[in-house]
Amino acid sequence: MSDSSSSLEFGKRLRAEREHLRLSLRQVQELSRGIAEHRKNPEYYIAHSSLADIEKGKLTTNIYKLYSLSVIYGRQYEKLATFFDVPVGEAEKDHKALVFPQTYLVGAASELGESCILSPLELRERLRSERTNLVSKILENWKDVPHALLQQMDWRDSLYGYIGMQDYTLDPIIRPGSFVQIDSRQRTVPPVNWHSDFDRPIFFFELRDRYVCSWCELHGSQLILVPTAQSRGHTRHVRYPGDATIVGRVTAITMRIAEVRESLTKGSPLT
Repeated sequence: MSDSSSSLEFGKRLRAEREHLRLSLRQVQELSRGIAEHRKNPEYYIAHSSLADIEKGKLTTNIYKLYSLSVIYGRQYEKLATFFDVPVGEAEKDHKALVFPQTYLVGAASELGESCILSPLELRERLRSERTNLVSKILENWKDVPHALLQQMDWRDSLYGYIGMQDYTLDPIIRPGSFVQIDSRQRTVPPVNWHSDFDRPIFFFELRDRYVCSWCELHGSQLILVPTAQSRGHTRHVRYPGDATIVGRVTAITMRIAEVRESLTKGSPLT
């Protein structure tokens, strides 16, 4: 699509917003005048002729006029920006793709998505009662899903699992309250040829009554789920594929390194 045809398409979408409210060009002009006077900045004012040109794809609005339109049409500023092909939702992703010459703390300089994601405390409280599960299934029961959390996850190529707060199966390799990234394309258990626990492949399984994130061994139709020694759990033998489905291999982990809650009593779902 050419730039001119894109501008025309975006303009049509903006016009549809105006017509939905049954506003004329001059009425929008007068409403924007009030915003400009309130903000004491003439940049917020939109002449009816300018708005007509914007809707026809002949003119591009600036950040101030776009704000006025978002206020008048009752739409989020970011939503209207997408009408003009501004990839607002990709800002955090594009920031992470940049290569900076100096070492710096991740998150120290970027506030992208900060206003639309739950605070760590709020998120932790919500997840405290959740068992080990696929993140997609957890979010199905949430009425409001943190938009920025969704943006940071690669839903196209990966699944995500959450390790329940009382699930110590792979502690301390994977602590309770951790998120794991799962590659659903890797469902074949490799032979036993790892050199250390850190090299040992981790898989996410769906059993008849729960999800489990664990080391494993496959011997014919017997799937052996193996916890860490520190978890105080026991190995569990499961019929495969009758009683277990391999969701995929865990390829990345995001977890806390401090104790989540001192009063929790260790106990593995494999016991």
